[in-house]
Amino acid sequence: MADRDKIVSFADSYLDSRNIKDASLNGLQAEGRSEVKKIAFGVSASLECIKRAAACGADMLIVHHGLVWERQAQTFTGPLKRKLETLFTAGLSLCAWHLPLDKHPVAGNNARLLALLGAKGLKPFGSYDGQAIGWRGTLPRPLTINDIAAALAIKLDAEPLCFRFGTEKIRTVGAVSGGAARMFDQAVAAGLDLYLTGEVSEGTQEYARETRGNFIAAGHYNSEKPGVQALAGVLEKKFGVKTEFIDIPNPA
Repeated sequence: MADRDKIVSFADSYLDSRNIKDASLNGLQAEGRSEVKKIAFGVSASLECIKRAAACGADMLIVHHGLVWERQAQTFTGPLKRKLETLFTAGLSLCAWHLPLDKHPVAGNNARLLALLGAKGLKPFGSYDGQAIGWRGTLPRPLTINDIAAALAIKLDAEPLCFRFGTEKIRTVGAVSGGAARMFDQAVAAGLDLYLTGEVSEGTQEYARETRGNFIAAGHYNSEKPGVQALAGVLEKKFGVKTEFIDIPNPA
């Protein structure tokens, strides 16, 4: 059993969330029980995820996409009302870490995506709102885009969308998870062989063709599973709590 506030404080420090500019209110978003025996983890605080967290006996739910965003005015009606009712009825704390869980060098989504491919020599990459939120790395041996897509399909349970207009043999990869197709130009400017993200935009295919670049979209949801799963391992080891990842498959 662990103290809720100590878990939140440790995660805030570990992810350096106080020093990262973000639209998300990172940290504790809804207060539940003060003692925590089990933590559930998910990508987004959907009603289904909250219900499953409550049903599995969790005392805390940690997600990448929370309910409280600084730039988004909300009223407690409709789906949001039902989410909050479920949280408070279950005594379930809700915590969220957004950009801090994208850019962390060990447990972050982007570092973990590159780790899945065996990339080494990671360096910060991908400027967003004045800060680097992604990582770039070098593969130990050249791979084709088909090799990489197959690995992501297995390890993320994804169906990657690929645009193959660049070099056939890929050594350098830049990764920015989620909805970061608009940052593809930074990978091209950096001379990277491949850009890996979650979502694709309408103009991405032709930009890849015109710049002779390679692009993979693994799905917003799938590209942001690795971070919360890695954080689960960190907190389980640190506090001795049980953890469970709640997977709600989403191809988008």
